[in-house]
Amino acid sequence: MSDRVFAIFQESYRCLRPRADMPELTVEFYPFTNVHSNIRLRDGKLHVRLSDLLEGAPDRVLRALAHILLAKMYRKPIEREHSLHYRRYVSSRLIAEKAHLLRQARGRKFIESAQGRFYNLESIFEDLNARFFGGLLARPRLTWSRSHARHRLGHYDPAHNAIVVSRIFDDPRVPRYVVEYILYHEMLHLKHAVKLRGSRRCVHTPEFLAEEKLFPSLAKAREFLKRL
Repeated sequence: MSDRVFAIFQESYRCLRPRADMPELTVEFYPFTNVHSNIRLRDGKLHVRLSDLLEGAPDRVLRALAHILLAKMYRKPIEREHSLHYRRYVSSRLIAEKAHLLRQARGRKFIESAQGRFYNLESIFEDLNARFFGGLLARPRLTWSRSHARHRLGHYDPAHNAIVVSRIFDDPRVPRYVVEYILYHEMLHLKHAVKLRGSRRCVHTPEFLAEEKLFPSLAKAREFLKRL
C-alpha cells in the first residue's frame, strides 16, 4: 500500500473523529471480483481492503471512499459530495467494463442444471421467448440455484451470461405461471441493459417496467410471491 493512500485514510479519520485517538490502521488493495471494498474493526485495529480496480483512482475518489467507509464504520452521516464523487467514478464506462471482465476472469458461477425435478428452465425459456420476444433472445446459461433461496428469487448475471432461479420454485405446489414470471423478469434484464442516470444505475428502466406489465399473469404471480 502506498504512503499516499494510507495518508488519505488517516486524514479522513481525523476529519471524521477529530478528538479520537488514531487507531492502528492497515489499508491494502485486494483482488475482489468486483469494485468492492470493506472495513473491519478488530481488537481496536482498523483493517481496510480496497478493490484493486481502484489502484489508479484519483485522490478525490479514494478520499471519498475513505470517508464513506469510515462514516459507515462509526455511524456518521455520509456527505453527499463524497457519495457523488465515488458513485460517478465506479459507474463510469471504463470501470464498469473492467469490473465486467474481472468478474468473468475471477468469479465462479456454479451452474447446476436447467432440468429440475418438476420444471425445465430451458423449455420454459423457449416458450416465453416465442410468446413474448419473437424468438429473438439468445438463450443464456440457465440453472436452478444450489439452495432453496428465499432472499434472491432469481437473477441475471451478465458477466457469466447466466440466469439463475431459486430452487424453491421447483416444486409441484408452485404454479407454472410463477416460474414463468420469475424467468420472464430475468429475460427482460437480458433484453434491457442497465442505464446510467447521472451517477445512479437504473436497473428497471421505464421500458423494462412497461414490458413487464405485458405478462398476463403478473398480478397472480406477485400475489403468490407475497404469500411466499
